[in-house]
Amino acid sequence: MSAPEIVVVDYHKGNLLSVARSMSSVGAGVEVSDDPDVIAQAEGIILPGVGSFEDATSYLRESGQADAIVRSVRSGVPFLGICLGLQVIFARGHEHSDSSAWGNSWIPGLGLLPGSVTKLESDRLKVPHVGWDQVHFTEHGRQCPLFVDVPEGANVYFTHSYALSDDVPEGAICSYTHYTRTFASAIWQDNIYGVQFHPEKSSATGKLVLSNFLRVVRG
Repeated sequence: MSAPEIVVVDYHKGNLLSVARSMSSVGAGVEVSDDPDVIAQAEGIILPGVGSFEDATSYLRESGQADAIVRSVRSGVPFLGICLGLQVIFARGHEHSDSSAWGNSWIPGLGLLPGSVTKLESDRLKVPHVGWDQVHFTEHGRQCPLFVDVPEGANVYFTHSYALSDDVPEGAICSYTHYTRTFASAIWQDNIYGVQFHPEKSSATGKLVLSNFLRVVRG
């Protein structure tokens, strides 16, 4: 059996089918799977998701998916994290499954990149941050294969209450978005790509981002 082209990781959190359909629409061979062995064989991996940092990382570890993802990424397989799927690849997050237990404790992430995920806070703006907003590219972002032909200030769709903090390596940041605070809305380091927005909900711009990821996977 040939290796799947792109596996959308099913860690039982959210918008898997919409991501898979969007990837299929740009011509990708897509498989949705929760099997670590299937994930480990993929030519490209997408980690989407909706839910809490704690729930997601717990399930990824208990299921064996975390080990499969980390091994594949470290071997050079292209990886795209979307929203929560971006957040969990960092070192730590503050989002507990039970908000009353939040306190000051950290939940360990997968640790593929250093940095933290913290809550958006505002007395003026509504949290969660839901709707269309702009991405403003860094010089690094303008060189990123994921954003070929994506214009500066492009509007994309967000829905999140947590975001990357200011301890994320500056050299990995592709774009910033401004809402309650300025946060990194896209990252790229080697074969690791991640976006805080939802490309599968971001119309033509999102479709272009996913098409560009497919081009990365195909080399």
